[in-house]
Amino acid sequence: MAIVEKVIDASPEQVFKVLADGWTYSDWVVGTAHVRDVDDDWPRVGAQLHHRAGPWPFSLQDASTVLLSDAPHRLVLRAGLWPAGEAIVSFALEPAGPGATRVRLGEDFAAGPLRWVRNKLNDLVLHQRNKETLNRLADIATRQKSDE
Repeated sequence: MAIVEKVIDASPEQVFKVLADGWTYSDWVVGTAHVRDVDDDWPRVGAQLHHRAGPWPFSLQDASTVLLSDAPHRLVLRAGLWPAGEAIVSFALEPAGPGATRVRLGEDFAAGPLRWVRNKLNDLVLHQRNKETLNRLADIATRQKSDE
């Protein structure tokens, strides 16, 4: 499992607000090329975000489904990328001082061929990808904070 953490200069509510806007996922989730549709009740349990991931013309269309949503503390998704497989992605948010949030992002392959190719190189690549994902999430959350 790849786990990364980052302290973001925005409150848990402000960070969760970005997580709760499914239309922004292609802006900050590394590898997501396009969000095609978002269920109206996103991020309620069972809601889906329909996306395309990877470079054209090899991109894959699938959906991510909310498994757990506890605003502004936790969001867990099952991210599909079939036929490659799916991953469980978990965001944990906790206060980290006045106006700041520690975000912990964990991701693990849960099904399909990606689950069978776990090794240190894959963990390193996933770790670096998720570090960049949190950097992008931080940029959006802090920008929205300054707009308020």
